[in-house]
Formats: sequence, structure tokens, C-alpha cells
Amino acid sequence: MLQNNPELKSKIDQLWNKFWSGGISNPLTAIEQITYLLFMKRLDELDQKRQADADWTGENYTSKFEGSWIPPEYRNQPAPEKFAIDKRTLRWNEFKRMQAEEMLLHVQGKVFPFLKDLNGAESNFTHHMKNAVFIIPKPALLVEAVKTIDEIFEVMEKDSQEKGQAFQDIQGDVYEMLLSEIATAGKNGQFRTPRHIIKLIAELVQPQLGHKIADPACGSGGFLLGAYQYIVTQLAIKAGKSDLTPDEDGFVRTSIAAGLTEKAQAVLAGSLWGYDIDATMVRLGLMNLMMHGIDEPHIDYKDTLSKSYTEESEYDIVMANPPFTGSIDKGDINTNLQLATTKTELLFVENIYRLLKKGGTAGVIVPQGVLFGSGGAFKTLRQMLVERCDFKAVITLPSGVFKPYAGVSTAILLFTKVWGPKDKLTQPATEHVWFYEMAADGYSLDDKRSKREGFGDLQDIIARYHARNPATNIDRTAKCFMVPLAEIADDKNNYDLSPSRYKTDVFEEQHYEAPGVILDRLIQAEVGDVDRAELTKMQSGIVRELLELRGMVG
Repeated sequence: MLQNNPELKSKIDQLWNKFWSGGISNPLTAIEQITYLLFMKRLDELDQKRQADADWTGENYTSKFEGSWIPPEYRNQPAPEKFAIDKRTLRWNEFKRMQAEEMLLHVQGKVFPFLKDLNGAESNFTHHMKNAVFIIPKPALLVEAVKTIDEIFEVMEKDSQEKGQAFQDIQGDVYEMLLSEIATAGKNGQFRTPRHIIKLIAELVQPQLGHKIADPACGSGGFLLGAYQYIVTQLAIKAGKSDLTPDEDGFVRTSIAAGLTEKAQAVLAGSLWGYDIDATMVRLGLMNLMMHGIDEPHIDYKDTLSKSYTEESEYDIVMANPPFTGSIDKGDINTNLQLATTKTELLFVENIYRLLKKGGTAGVIVPQGVLFGSGGAFKTLRQMLVERCDFKAVITLPSGVFKPYAGVSTAILLFTKVWGPKDKLTQPATEHVWFYEMAADGYSLDDKRSKREGFGDLQDIIARYHARNPATNIDRTAKCFMVPLAEIADDKNNYDLSPSRYKTDVFEEQHYEAPGVILDRLIQAEVGDVDRAELTKMQSGIVRELLELRGMVG
């Protein structure tokens, strides 16, 4: 884990600082450029590894750098072959030896266009890379960045050999660490979900191989990656892999899908679907999943609340942290959405319900206002969730979980769709709702978010959620408890889903010493053991005042 590798952290910080001092100060732009370079490096490394594996097993493998490549702009010209480039020169290990000026021109004019064209003209990746721009402006910055990335890969390799952690997982950690630096991501209510919260939600909704999984506001793809890693890990455990150790948050995870059959890998790769309205995030999400071994991810540029997005009852699992503070233009809202509101946090939850197949489950992060908001749309949404879904749980999170991006208080909602939006409702699908108030997530709740000893409530939540029982979870003074739907739906509570509404507060009786006893102790602390006659002779100072007080209380 990166927390335990200061050398790796220091190299990543160096990389950031080089971009900053090299004139690229917007973190989102910097990470996009760093990602392209990491991708070029990874492409070369992976290609060499696959070639070596094929040589070892005797299988056929055609290197991505074999033969020649004609840039797209020359393909319709007469005799396009005269513009062909030897693919070997596009390898990281080839161009990194060039002189600074030559390297910049080569990477800008040849390697980057090759990268954009990587999966062929028809691929999703190529389509979204069309508008990507390589904007490293100075030869010296490129040379420094290439050198630092080589050093990062060396440290990763060493870490992998010494600590036995899979290289692909370490590489994923490095990329996650880079993403965590996007401090500007608070715009439009978007911010990065901490990876331990994603892992927590994956453990609660338990995606399986063959499930179709979506995130309708996917950002850099964290939830899709979380689902992928959960499935791969479960399959690895089933296959008898026993050397997986829990991470610093108590989760067992691996990204290594190598042990899966080709068919299982294809099923898994085809089951992850993400959408976002930020083109940069779509590119980062695509590359994030590709760097974790998913060759052709389904991440697309789309506003999933708009009229142009018409999917319904498509997915077995939805995991999401949709934007909170946004408002959408009324005229562009999908007409299938029934809520009379422009608030995106409400529309997204309704949309997620619509996206689920019957029997499909969602784990969604919402601002806590959704639990108790008194507006008509708030109440309508909550009523719809408890009546048309088996609404399983509300887990409230402490307000520092999303720092430094935002201090907003949030909650995780877990629900399984039972009735469709047009089905005639014969009875509510929910019987009991499980409430849990998380007090700690294993990290400090200030802007630094430094790791604390232990796992906070993370592992406790998973164990108690899967063991919840309406017959025994009845103590309303406990950290978690269950409430019957009849109570939530009654006139007094009006579908309020905040735990504090149903929790019984415990007031502990405190016993204090009599004021006279406390004053005697204070006087003794000042003057020691002096008899009462001597004390009365003291004319001034704090002792005099204490004696006066003592006389008043008797």
C-alpha cells in the first residue's frame, strides 16, 4: 500500500511539482498529461510482458509495436505507405533515449497520435481521445517527467518483489494517488469518492460475475473499478488464492484477472458501464480502467438525466456518488423522470431506481438532506424508494469523509428494486429499514485525512449489515437498529429516513461533589494543611476569596 511506501509517495510528489513549475498548474490538466505518459510507459511494459509470456508458452502474440503505422490524416492520400512510421520507434523504451527537443516533437507528433488511434478507428477509446491534446510545452519538462515515471515504475517493481503485492495493484494505487490530488474537483458538486468508501459499498451490494453494472455519474471510474476488483477478488478466493492480505482499511482486494478464463474476462469487461458529462473525466475513467487491465471499457460522454439518455431497467447493480449541488435546466430533464424538481441529487436517485432491473440493487451516496428534506419532491422520492423498492439501509457518514473537497454530511442508501415505476402497487416492498451511524472511517476527519489506527466502523458495518435481523436489532440506543416501515410511513414521521428521528438518546446521570467539598480541596491546594484559625487571618488574595465563597455555601 502506498501509505507504507514513502519513496513512492515522494516520487509522485516530485512529478506533480515538475508539472507545476513547468507551467501546468491546473491539476486536472496536469493529471491528464501525466496519465498519457503513464499510459505510454504501461503500454510498452505490458506489451513486452505479453511477448515474453507468449514466447514461454509457445502461443502466438502480435506486438502492438510490430510493423508500421500510418497516421489517420494520411490514410486517404495517394501512396499513404510513404508516410508509414516504424511502430518500434513509438515504444517508451525507444523514444526515452532521444535528445530533449527531438523527443518532444516525436511524442507530440507521432507517439501521442498513435496512442489516440490505439484501439482502431471504431473504438470507444479512440472516439473519446479525438479531442485530447498533448500540451507538455517544454522539452526539459518532458525529459524530467519521463525520467521520474521510469523511477516510479522501478520503485513499483521493487515493492512488488519485496512485499509480494501484485504489480498491477501497486500501479492502480499509484494512479489512485495521482487522482487524489485533483483538489479542484469540487466544481459542480463533483468530488472524488474515497476508495475505502467505494470498497465498503461494493461489500454491501456484492456485485457478481455476469451482473451488468453501471455508474451514471462515473467521474474517473472509481465505482466501476471497485466493482471490478470486488468480483475479481471473490473469484480469486473461490479459486483457492490464499495469499491475499487485507489492506490498511481491512479490505482484501486484487485487480489481477489473469487467473480467470478468457470467457470470464470477456464477461467481466463487458459488464461495466459508466457515463459522465465531463469529457476529461471520461478520458481519465477510460484510462483508469485500461490501466487496471480492462482493455475496452464502456465509459461514455453522456448526461444521464437528459432527454437523450433513455435506458431503463438495464442494470443488476448501480453504484454511484452523483453530483450534489447541481441543478439541471427544466427543459432538458428526461420526461420519464416524475419528480417535480430540478435538484440533481433527487433526480439522480430516481434515475438510478429506473435504471435498475427488477431485483437489481443500488448503493448510492446522497447528501443527508435527502433523508429529511421537507419539500414535496424529497418526500415523494423517499416514499417511492420504500414502497417500490426493498429499501434495506441508511448508513450516515461523518461530515469529514469528503474533505478536503467538501464538508457536506452524506449517507449511503441501499435498495433493491421490486416494483417498476408503472406497476400497480399492491403492497410496499420494504418491511424494515436498517440504520447505522458511522462515527469514524479509519481516517482523521480534518482536511489532512491522515490514517488512524484500525478500520473505524468500516468492517463493523459490513458484518452487522449482512447479519441484520428485525427481531434482534431493536435497541434504539445502539449504533445500529432496525425500524419497521409502518413507523417510518406514519403521519408523525412522514417518510423521514434520518436515523436521529428514530434513535433513543441516552442521558447518563452524573454525580458531582458538594460545592463545599470542592472549595475545601482548592483551599488546601493553595495553602496546604493549615488550621481554620490561621486561615481566617489571611487578609487578601485568592485564599480570602475562596474562604468567602466557602462561607456562602455553608
